[in-house]
Amino acid sequence: MTKIVPTITANNPEEYAFQLERLAFASRIHVDITDGDLAPSQTVNLNQIYWDRSEILREIDLHLMMRRPIEWLHQIVALAPDLVILHAESDNALQDLPRMAKHLRKFGIKFGVAVLPETGVRDVYDLIKIADYVLVFGGHLGYQGGKADLNQLEKVAKTREILNQVQNGQCEIAWDGGANLKNVAEIAAAGVDVINVGSAIMRNQNPEQSYRELVSAVSDE
Repeated sequence: MTKIVPTITANNPEEYAFQLERLAFASRIHVDITDGDLAPSQTVNLNQIYWDRSEILREIDLHLMMRRPIEWLHQIVALAPDLVILHAESDNALQDLPRMAKHLRKFGIKFGVAVLPETGVRDVYDLIKIADYVLVFGGHLGYQGGKADLNQLEKVAKTREILNQVQNGQCEIAWDGGANLKNVAEIAAAGVDVINVGSAIMRNQNPEQSYRELVSAVSDE
């Protein structure tokens, strides 16, 4: 069944704390971090974020929209997320990301790779074949809201084909960008395992209700 995962995209530590508190109901959270370079927006950095796993069994997906994520490897490990998603478009990705993946796994952290619209999945075959998670991006990098480019869904089947070829059947395929109540069923129907949702949850007065409605929409798909 397709999972709905709420997204935090915060410009400052106060906003991050506010959004984290609003998602107290969620057992899995997607946290966006940008560097103002790979993504034009600037969010909180890795030294300004935290999470509390004591109240619920919370799973943390850390999405790093950063040009040189390897420079933050120590901070990533110290935060101990469940999953780190790194961009195929980052500097020296084909060399650095496999090294980072190997290091992260020593600490029980899964490795994910994100693919922007301009990047073909076949171009990053070597990253996909070692990934625990592949993020197909169909939105505006570094921002919540906006229109989803559903043409990018064609990458889902191509990614699944690669994963089958390399016998990596445990890898999740995810979507990020413009997901809302009108399109989540279509996104799920394309074979997406995880749909990350930002504004359709966070900009609602009752984020938990919005989350439940989205879960229901993909469950009925």
